[in-house]
Amino acid sequence: MSTENEGIDEGTTPVPPAPSAPPVPVETPSAAPQPPVPDAGAPTTPQPPVPDAGAPTTPLPQTPAAPADGTWPPPTAPAAATEWPPPTAPQAAPPAVPAYATAGAYADPGTHAYGATDGGVPQAGAAFGSGPGSGGGQPPVWGASYQQPAPKAGRGRGGLVAVLIAALVAGGLGGGIGYTLARNDDSSGSTTVSSSTSGGAVKRDPGTVAGVAAKALPSTVTIEAESSNGEGGTGTGFVFDTQGHIVTNNHVVADAVDGGKVTATFPDGKKYNAEVVGHAQGYDVAVIKLKNAPSDLKPLTLGNSDEVAVGDSTIAIGAPFGLSNTVTTGIISAKNRPVASSDGSGSSSSYMSALQTDASINPGNSGGPLLDAQGNVIGINSAIQSTGSGGLGGAAQSGSIGLGFAIPINQAKYVAQQLIKTGEPVYAKIGASVSLDESSGGAKITDQGAGGSDAVEAGGPAAEAGLKPGDVITKLDDTVIDSGPTLIGEIWTHQPGDKVTITYERDGKTRTVDLTLGSRTGDS
Repeated sequence: MSTENEGIDEGTTPVPPAPSAPPVPVETPSAAPQPPVPDAGAPTTPQPPVPDAGAPTTPLPQTPAAPADGTWPPPTAPAAATEWPPPTAPQAAPPAVPAYATAGAYADPGTHAYGATDGGVPQAGAAFGSGPGSGGGQPPVWGASYQQPAPKAGRGRGGLVAVLIAALVAGGLGGGIGYTLARNDDSSGSTTVSSSTSGGAVKRDPGTVAGVAAKALPSTVTIEAESSNGEGGTGTGFVFDTQGHIVTNNHVVADAVDGGKVTATFPDGKKYNAEVVGHAQGYDVAVIKLKNAPSDLKPLTLGNSDEVAVGDSTIAIGAPFGLSNTVTTGIISAKNRPVASSDGSGSSSSYMSALQTDASINPGNSGGPLLDAQGNVIGINSAIQSTGSGGLGGAAQSGSIGLGFAIPINQAKYVAQQLIKTGEPVYAKIGASVSLDESSGGAKITDQGAGGSDAVEAGGPAAEAGLKPGDVITKLDDTVIDSGPTLIGEIWTHQPGDKVTITYERDGKTRTVDLTLGSRTGDS
């Protein structure tokens, strides 16, 4: 597990279903009246009466002989007073063609042009209901075009031509007038619609990520810590109170504890010098205070990390790889995740029962706030695990793979308050040394303590509860303990004086005992 402050440097188109009934037909113009049909065999033109016998007759015209000069046709004789055959009566205009029978479609008066289907697909130019079984006799050949009857001699053709000419003249006149009006009106207006240059102000609700970020960013800072020999890194912090206290990780400012330099820069660019008020290696929490702090500081609201649920939304703010004021989002992936992390130097480790999140956290996010959907601080981003970190406790500079860990704010708040008050951290303890080997059996009490001291502190909580070296602690209250680091991290979620129940194994038997947690001040 590494801490992360060292960031210095698209098939077919759907076929519409055919209607269950044809649509109501549009009323079409009535056909022109038809002349009465004559009786069968009756001549269409009245014949002249047969003259009586002996009555003078009018000789029929004779076909002249061909001229001697071979001219053909020979000149006709002047017309007699009586013509034969007599002129026919004027013909009626051709019957009108129904509008729905044009364009190659067959239609009888009882058929509505709609479009027959070919496999369910309407076909243009065919008649809905036509075809075998539809009535109306034998239909014409599909696709045959309608033949307009040849015009008869008389005024019908001339009238049509006249109408066409009139229509063309009227159309040309109308078009000319329209063009003239449009041209003359060009200077007074335009039919072009211009789009608006502004969509109006965008309103974002306070509960949106943008709303939360807008409120929280002004209260976060980018921290640069530098040791006396020029070494250091970049991390993040957030405003804890109006007096200028900033909460961050211990490993962010560890280099500047002894004679180093610390600065804090706000998103508006204002930069302040700061000093380390207190730091806790085990908790990985530190507090710095701005020098000449502004009077308009707005502390972030602290939430309740005990009420956080897996799946809750999270928002992280920080300076990954030095990119200040970066906002990322995710969810709570797990709770009470035992994590042991290093400060990068290998000289000290911290233990936490962490909030796990998949919000992107990278080197430089350390010390920044982990917020809930309402903008309350629920944790302090502290550690990540990545493919290049070598596992928990690794120190390589690696990017996020969605495994980030934050110190629960309930714990961090208590630690910060102690640091502001006394400058020293206060740890809860059971008064026994346990093995730090990672195993699934539990936390085993060692045979000997650090530096040759007793593994079970005389007079301490463990001793008074009757615990002995070799005992394996498997539960603390309802939390399963699988290793020493898990036990330490869980104990540190409590405060000195809290009563807890310890479940342990001895000689193959499981036993339970209650004890009251003691305290230890400082990191020594």
